[in-house]
Amino acid sequence: MDAKERMKLEPVPMRERDVSERVAGFEEVNRGYSEQEARAEAERCLQCKKAPCREGCPVDVDIPGFICLVCEGRYAEAGLKIKESNAFPAICGRVCPQERQCQATCVLSKQGKPINIGYLERFVGDYLIEYPPEQVGSTAPTGKKVAVVGSGPAGLAAAGDLAKAGHQVTVFEALHEPGGVLIYGIPEFRLPNLTVGHEIQALLEMGVQVRTNTIIGRTLTVPELLGVIGFKAVFLALGAGAPIFLGIEGENLPGVFSANEFLTRVNLMRAFRDDYDTPVQRGRNVVVIGGGNVAMDSCRSALRLGADSVTLLYRRTRAEMPARIEEVRHAEEEGVDFQLLVAPTRFLGRDGRLAAVECLRMELGEPDESGRRRPVPLEGSEFTVEIDQAIVAVGARVNPSARLVMPGMSQDERGHIIVDPETLMTSVEGVFAGGDVIGGEETVIEALSHGRRAARAIDEYLNS
Repeated sequence: MDAKERMKLEPVPMRERDVSERVAGFEEVNRGYSEQEARAEAERCLQCKKAPCREGCPVDVDIPGFICLVCEGRYAEAGLKIKESNAFPAICGRVCPQERQCQATCVLSKQGKPINIGYLERFVGDYLIEYPPEQVGSTAPTGKKVAVVGSGPAGLAAAGDLAKAGHQVTVFEALHEPGGVLIYGIPEFRLPNLTVGHEIQALLEMGVQVRTNTIIGRTLTVPELLGVIGFKAVFLALGAGAPIFLGIEGENLPGVFSANEFLTRVNLMRAFRDDYDTPVQRGRNVVVIGGGNVAMDSCRSALRLGADSVTLLYRRTRAEMPARIEEVRHAEEEGVDFQLLVAPTRFLGRDGRLAAVECLRMELGEPDESGRRRPVPLEGSEFTVEIDQAIVAVGARVNPSARLVMPGMSQDERGHIIVDPETLMTSVEGVFAGGDVIGGEETVIEALSHGRRAARAIDEYLNS
């Protein structure tokens, strides 16, 4: 089949669970490609010589290479091709914003029909989980110990690469399960915990050790890791776990949650299950403030917990929403009411609990520092919505406790750890950092990129 014929082929859609079925529980919405569907979608790839799709991938996956292997039915080889750059295809294929990255630069996007690269990546990642390839012989042990603080995507990626290089790696996690934001932040209807667990198990089989319930900065300190415990290098992948609030009246009323707490209770602490003694308030009339993936996750989780109504308040328009297009569509299909160009001004209480939110309508003015048009309040447009639960999902910042990790480490005014842009080494010799803790909230694939960069730099540092 020549290029012109391939260009006429239609994209293969993702099979999804029926809306009425999916809002009744937390099972995964997308069902994944069958082999026939994956090969049919792979057949559409033009195999461009310059491969602009790779330019849109933060970790430079050989996208045409792995798609060609899928087209030929060589799925295990396709998975290994992806893993040359991305250790977690089953995860990234589910949660990365491909429509703004690799698929946005696909030649076929000019026709509005880019290759569904993310769906193919997920297919290949799931194939590797179901049919794991034989382990390739690892590098001879170096005898050098490396500590990784945080078991989110940056930490796990670094741990895997450092273990492959022969180093003895221990991952320290503050919570009782490893996985970081992949476990506590992303609901199972988008990313099943079992999928994350398979990837973590693969690291354990490589010899990576994981210590949970260990808060670096309190249980142990970085000087202790580098000193008496004998680690030769430390990688800090602490994430951005402290929620940002709105700073408006009534925000401390019972019934107002940060998305961090709400999603952690639902995802990690299994609050939606009656056999877990870790409940969360189940709102009847819920508002969620924000426009990103975390806001969509919060809306859709509230629906699954039994809310009668869920309303999203976002102060810009749909065009400015940072959430994935697919997540916005799923939220709308499931019944979320989108109130755009609306911002909350205060929460109102009754009998000591949240009872309503007062809002103001907005219009878009001139662009701000983010490049998006700034929302401007419309005078006299106030209105009130009766609610019993509000979830604030407007972002997160570095936890202030990061300052306890390593006294004297250079941080900027927002608490981000300052690193060398090339090596990711901090102001402390032998201590590296990456992911959200060095530059604000990033995507999973960008965090993976930081982890891999740090692993290379640490390996060079240990061998210098």
